Amino acid sequence: MLTIFSCPKPFTNPHINIIQRNAIKSWTLLKPKPEIILLGNDEGVSEICREFNLIHIPEIERNEYGTPLLNSIFSEAEKAASHQLMCYINADIILMSDFMKAIEVVINQMKPPFLLIGRRWDLEITELLSFESEDDLRCLLREKGKLYPPTGLDYFVFTKGLFGEIPPFAIGRLVFDNWLIWRAKSKGVPVVDLTPQNPVIHQAHDYSHIKNLDKSRFINSEIERNRKLLGKWWPMRIYTVWDSDYVLEDGKIKKASILRKVDPWAIRIIGVIFITLQRYYPYSYPILHFIKVIHKLTEVIRSFVYKKF
Repeated sequence: MLTIFSCPKPFTNPHINIIQRNAIKSWTLLKPKPEIILLGNDEGVSEICREFNLIHIPEIERNEYGTPLLNSIFSEAEKAASHQLMCYINADIILMSDFMKAIEVVINQMKPPFLLIGRRWDLEITELLSFESEDDLRCLLREKGKLYPPTGLDYFVFTKGLFGEIPPFAIGRLVFDNWLIWRAKSKGVPVVDLTPQNPVIHQAHDYSHIKNLDKSRFINSEIERNRKLLGKWWPMRIYTVWDSDYVLEDGKIKKASILRKVDPWAIRIIGVIFITLQRYYPYSYPILHFIKVIHKLTEVIRSFVYKKF
């Protein structure tokens, strides 16, 4: 039915080891059980593939910093996948039984091709999970989980070959996820937001693995290169969950509201203003800071407008 593929970080960092093991184990417990492919030859990847009996593709293309490239990951995974329906997912995301149920609902109500996405819940997890009770995990999620803004995407369920030629984005360095949505929309492929019926857990971590990162602006040469791959006015291709055509809610695929369709364009226009002002940093810092404050306030408002799950 489904092939899940991912490109984990090295398992050498103790916390990264924990959260990636939690994520991968959660995928193996899904029913019906998906085919799982892990890509890359970083330390620990081949070992966990043997432990969980997963497919391993060690050789993928990387940039000069050693960061895997998105086009190579998708190309190699599509060649090896046994199923037409595929899911790229970040290796720190825990999936629950809702995931396969949501996909099944979409398959029964919509003909392919399509792209399924959704928002994540950030949660601090510092130990290996037993997964004996999904109810306990749901309770923890409701008590301590924080719904992430619609700009960050961590999983994409799509039909094989949907994206065509993919630029050589550095994985995990921003905007590649937004491009995938833009690409689907540009080809007229319907995008469905699974958030209301598919809570997924992102296990919080630091970003020490990103080299030469300017933490104050969250930028480095790889992030800049990813943005350039989008074009000069790259914010205009920053598509988010709000760009979904449909929403899966109460077991039915419903058309997205007009508010959701207007909101993304406002964000993109603000983004163009933001990058223009960044050229004059640090002189433009007060205005940039004001924009960030306004953005956070709008996120609070959105949390009341849109259902969580």
